[in-house]
Amino acid sequence: MWSKPASQSQINAAMEAYYDDLCCAMRKRGHTPLGSQDIVHDIYVRLMGKPRLPENQSAVKAFLIRACINLGIDHFRRANFEKRLFAGNSEEAATVADACQSAEDTADIGLRLVILEQAIMELSLQRRRVFLASAVGGLTSTEISKKSGLTKNMVDRHLRKAYLHCLQRLEPTL
Repeated sequence: MWSKPASQSQINAAMEAYYDDLCCAMRKRGHTPLGSQDIVHDIYVRLMGKPRLPENQSAVKAFLIRACINLGIDHFRRANFEKRLFAGNSEEAATVADACQSAEDTADIGLRLVILEQAIMELSLQRRRVFLASAVGGLTSTEISKKSGLTKNMVDRHLRKAYLHCLQRLEPTL
């Protein structure tokens, strides 16, 4: 049974009381310590946006742990999807046959490069650095995370958004 919307102080108190337990539950399910903290923080942000807690105070901890577990499953699924999506490397890309051989298609390559350069320059400085470290430097998300001080989840998020932005800008030319 759900109570009236919880106040910020109730949510803060619950998160403070169970923070270590929530992080521990995430680590037990295979998440890294930083990944566990990210998940717990995401739950906190979501609760602040839609502040609801169970009416029964003894069920609050169980509710928060279940919410973290569900979000953790979502993180694993997204990570696996991104791993499959970005599994290729530049050597594999070079082996793919080039289908555009006409003069018109060749002329479009210059336009696409200009659009791609503009799209990259439109990215925020941090997102651009992460993108270039991956695309040009060939660094993995983990390597970028270590060098930049960002969490791996944040690096993956920056990469995903950068690739999507570039793709959206290039879409009219494809």
